[in-house]
Amino acid sequence: MPTITIATTAPADLETEVLILPLLSGGEDAPSRVPDQEELTAAIAELDPSASRGATHRLPALGGVSARTLLLVGLGVEDLAEASAEDLRLAYGAATRVLAGVEQAALALPGGTPEQLAAATEGAALGAYALTAHKSGTPAVKAALAGLQVLAEDGQEEAAETGAARSRVLAEAVGIARDLVNTPPNLLFPAEFARRAEELAAELPLEVTVLDEQELADGGYGGIVGVGQGSARPPRLVKVHYAPEGARGSVALVGKGITFDTGGISLKPAAGMEDMTSDMTGAATVLAATVGAARLGLPLEITTYLALAENMPGGGAQRPGDVVTMRNGRTVEVLNTDAEGRMVMADALVDAVATEPDLVMDVATLTGAAVVALGKRTAAVMGTEAARDEVLAAAGTAGEPFWPLPFPAELREDLTGRFADLRNIGSGRWGGALTAGIFLSEFVGETPFAHLDIAGPAFADAPLGYMGKGATGMSVRTVLEVLEARSR
Repeated sequence: MPTITIATTAPADLETEVLILPLLSGGEDAPSRVPDQEELTAAIAELDPSASRGATHRLPALGGVSARTLLLVGLGVEDLAEASAEDLRLAYGAATRVLAGVEQAALALPGGTPEQLAAATEGAALGAYALTAHKSGTPAVKAALAGLQVLAEDGQEEAAETGAARSRVLAEAVGIARDLVNTPPNLLFPAEFARRAEELAAELPLEVTVLDEQELADGGYGGIVGVGQGSARPPRLVKVHYAPEGARGSVALVGKGITFDTGGISLKPAAGMEDMTSDMTGAATVLAATVGAARLGLPLEITTYLALAENMPGGGAQRPGDVVTMRNGRTVEVLNTDAEGRMVMADALVDAVATEPDLVMDVATLTGAAVVALGKRTAAVMGTEAARDEVLAAAGTAGEPFWPLPFPAELREDLTGRFADLRNIGSGRWGGALTAGIFLSEFVGETPFAHLDIAGPAFADAPLGYMGKGATGMSVRTVLEVLEARSR
C-alpha cells in the first residue's frame, strides 16, 4: 500500500505528479464540474468528461495548477453532499488503481466533510494495489502507486490523520488477503500457508499453533484429513490466538483454506479451474482480519482457525461413498468430494465453539449456488438471527454488499445420511448454499453463529473501483468491523 501523508496546501499550489480531483455531474444539459473550483470547471467544460462513478480522466496540467497532471474521477452524483462513503471509496479507489506505475499522487476533496475525506482516503489506499512478484520485470510491469498525499482543509488536519491511520491498517489487512489469494497454488500450499501465518504473527501479540497431518489424524479431524489425503502436500490446521489484557468479549473465526480445489474424485470441469487457487480466500480473510485487529489493539479476544488442505484426485483420495468421523465424533457420508469446504470447516468449527466464544463466524468461498443466487459482487450471510444482523450492519458500515439467506427447517432432512449421521450434500440441486450452511450449523450447537459465503465476490474477472482483477479482499473489512464494533 502507498505511504500516506497529510498536507494542507491548496490543491492548485501542490507540486506532485498527479492531483486527483472529484468530478460531479452537472445535471441535465450542464457540464460536469469540480466542486469549489470554478476555474478548473471552466477549463474542462469543453471536454465534457463523464462524471459517472469511477470514470477517470487523466489530463495535462491546466493553467494555475502546479501538479504535472490532473486525474478527474467521477462520483456519480450532482452534489458532493449526496456522495456516500462507498461512492467515495469506489471513485478514489478507481483513481489510484489506474495510477499503477506512478510514484507520487495527491488527492483532494474540495468542500468535503472530514468523514468524506476519510472515505476517499480509504478507497485510495485500497485501490493502490498490484501484485508484481511473479512478473519478469519487463517495462510493462507497473508497481502500485507508492506515495499518496491527502490534502486537508483548514480544521481537518487531525481528522485527516486519524482517517489516514485507519486507512493504512485496513489497506494492509486487505492487502494480506489479496497477496495470499493471488499467490499461485504451486507456491501456496497448506504448509506454506501455515508458515506465512507464523511470519505475519511474528511481530504482533499473536500466538500461532500448527497441527500437521499426523496430529490431525491423532486428534480425530476426519474432515480435514479426508479432504487432504489425495494430495502429496498434506493438510494443516492453524490456530491464531489474540488475547489482549482487558478483553471485552471473545470471538472465534473460521476460514476455509482449500489452497487448490480440483473437486477431488468428483472432478470439476477444466474450464475455469485455474480460479480455484482462490478457494482459500476464507482463511486468508480471517487471518488478515485477525492481524488487523492486533494492529489496531482491539480489546477483544480472538481465536482464529485456518482449515487448510489441497483437494486433489490422487491415488489416496477419498471416494464418493466414504464415511468419515469428524472431530466431534459425528459421522458423515461423503457423497460429493467437491463439497469439501464444509468438511474441513466443520472440524475447525468444533474446536472454535469449544473455546465458548460470544460469537463464531466463518468465511468461505463455499458454494456456486450462492453465486447463482446473488451474482458475482454480493455475498451471502446466514446463521442465527442476531449474528446475521450483526454482520449485515457491519457490512453496511464497511460498504461491502451482503444479503441475508435463511436456514429453512425442511432442508435439514436432506442432510440425514443413509449409513452415517449426516451426508455432505443435500438430496437435490436446489438451495445448495442453504444446505451447506445448515450442514455447518450442525457443528456449532447453541453458539451465536454467522456464516459468510463469499464465493461470488472473492475473486473478480473485471475491476470495480478499488478492486482490481483477481483477489478482491472483499469481506476483510466487514469481519474487522464486526470485531471493532464488539470492542467499542
